[in-house]
Amino acid sequence: MSEEILVNVTPRETRVAVVENGMLQELHIERGWRRGVVGNIYKGKVQRVMPGMQAAFVDIGLERAAFLHANDVMRSLRPPELVGDEPPQPAATPPVSELLRDGQDIVVQVVKDPIGTKGARLTMQISIPSRYLVLLPQSTVVGVSARIEDEAERARLKSLVTGFSAGNQHGYIVRTNAEGQPAEALAEDIAYLARAWLLVEGQVASARVGTCVYEDLTLPMRAVRDLMRRDVEKVKVDSRETCDRLKVFAAQYMPGLAERIEHYSGARPVFDLYGVEDEIGRALEKQVPLKSGGYLVIDQTEAMTTVDVNTGSFLGQRNLEETVYRTNLEAAQAVARQLRLRNLGGIIIIDFIDMVDVEHRRQVLRTLEKSLLRDHAKTTVYDFSPLGLVEMTRKRTVESLERQLSETCHECGGRGMLKTDETVTYEIFREIVRAVRQFDAERLLVIASPKVVTRITEEESAAVAELEEFLGKSIRFQADEQYFQEQFDVVLL
Repeated sequence: MSEEILVNVTPRETRVAVVENGMLQELHIERGWRRGVVGNIYKGKVQRVMPGMQAAFVDIGLERAAFLHANDVMRSLRPPELVGDEPPQPAATPPVSELLRDGQDIVVQVVKDPIGTKGARLTMQISIPSRYLVLLPQSTVVGVSARIEDEAERARLKSLVTGFSAGNQHGYIVRTNAEGQPAEALAEDIAYLARAWLLVEGQVASARVGTCVYEDLTLPMRAVRDLMRRDVEKVKVDSRETCDRLKVFAAQYMPGLAERIEHYSGARPVFDLYGVEDEIGRALEKQVPLKSGGYLVIDQTEAMTTVDVNTGSFLGQRNLEETVYRTNLEAAQAVARQLRLRNLGGIIIIDFIDMVDVEHRRQVLRTLEKSLLRDHAKTTVYDFSPLGLVEMTRKRTVESLERQLSETCHECGGRGMLKTDETVTYEIFREIVRAVRQFDAERLLVIASPKVVTRITEEESAAVAELEEFLGKSIRFQADEQYFQEQFDVVLL
């Protein structure tokens, strides 16, 4: 599989695109005025302990108080099997009132950016990532990513890390990227993480509440650290300065891959190479066409994301069951790509087209799971429900692509629908009657959108005449381009 990473740098925005076989798979965006805070470590103060929620609100210097659940409060960690590059999960949790108190100073790390009206999500189980390892300062556990399946390689990596870290009283997670790496690379990472943690401890001792004591790398460096694997052929960067910094960073932490980073100086914008800009535009649309003629409809709500699969114009070659099966197989691959591209997280419900054959269902589910293997976010897929729906979850740490790039429509308020000009016309008539009965005025002026005023003065002119005669008032209408379709004012003169 051919894979490239494209880095587009402008003064206030940096974008990183992951392209596989000429198709955009992931997009990461960082804007100078609103950098994400995931991975940052803060010195915070507990504002309020909430026993009924098993949580506390913590002041870390952001606009809204952050949320810390009792499960994420620091305590000794047990060494279970790891999933992906995830830290080990804790055992039973005591009441939050036994763990925290109001006004207490604590060191916390952001695990989820503020999303919508919710504050950041915190943990006291601090972790600092490097290229091949994740440092767990409050643990002594050495774990290996479950994605490294070779038992001999797992044992080798665990033995090396355990030996190199002997005496420093810290735990480590061996990341997926470490597979096949030499001992020297792991030793360098351990030394780097030790220096980073000493710096954090020094900052914590002298910092005020609300101070960031550790900030994660910039987006281009995080992309090289986390996304650059052996199968990445090139990293193309359209900024000479950023390219030079990435080469220095790569030479220090991944010397075998540093030569794959190159400065892009072509006349066309780097994102035009594989039609990335067009793909971004399509990723903001609800409907996703499939090559067969079918299509997906993706709806993102506060509670969950739903994906509906439709056959569309695909008629198939043999019978209905075969047509449905082929469409669902294609849809399973498309859904996995869209979740990754749009960065959709939380609960996801997929409504595949109903299939009678149990084996067909199994194959569609297997195709979905296989297509999700290259997703860096943790995903969990469940079997078909009695209603024929597939439920799954995808770990969410930042806003989806749609919510990063878009805002709620000012005209419809996010409903996705507008009242018709006919509906607004009759609302205006009712408001006129209400205003006349409540206030004394000889004349009335109605200001509304051009479309609504045109309908009233042309199609509803007879109704207006009847209304004037009934009320004994003169009514004048004025079109204003600044008014939305549903917006109007009735002014008494």
